[in-house]
Amino acid sequence: MNKILSNLVLLAAAVPALACGGDKAAVKDPKTADAVPTATPTGGPRPAVNPPNTPQASAVRISDEIIKACGISEPNAYFEFDSSNLRPDDASVLGQLVTCFTSGPLKGRQLKLVGHADPRGGSDYNMTLGQSRADAVKQYIVDHGMDKAKTDSSSRGAMDATGTDEASWARDRRVDILLGQ
Repeated sequence: MNKILSNLVLLAAAVPALACGGDKAAVKDPKTADAVPTATPTGGPRPAVNPPNTPQASAVRISDEIIKACGISEPNAYFEFDSSNLRPDDASVLGQLVTCFTSGPLKGRQLKLVGHADPRGGSDYNMTLGQSRADAVKQYIVDHGMDKAKTDSSSRGAMDATGTDEASWARDRRVDILLGQ
């Protein structure tokens, strides 16, 4: 009985996401929250995902201009396939970014976040995923002190994707952080 009730609650929570065009589970069953889905947005087999401590396992690529001005080390990191989740490793670089833009050399300047996706999946899906990635970074830095009005997020989806295999697709899954106007 409890299992049936649990499944009904999960189904009820997932229906609105699917009705809004979502094609991946919006709600995770706590018992399988760490399970890896078995299909891509296009329905094909899911490729292997990089372990969390690899260079491809994070979320941002910071422009050279910001790296120099802020003295940021380790500025490049990428999202896992079909994910807009930030990782604990992102906290350090995003913290440095917030400090630079709130009290450091770039205090008061605008920040532009551009989300990207690898070329797998449909155009609309990839635009939405890229926006989700940019918004996740924006939410994190705003929650840690960055002025929301000075932070713009947008998506390019897979328009700039160049990958042809898992290693290069991983580089396509990112948020570019640029100095705004």
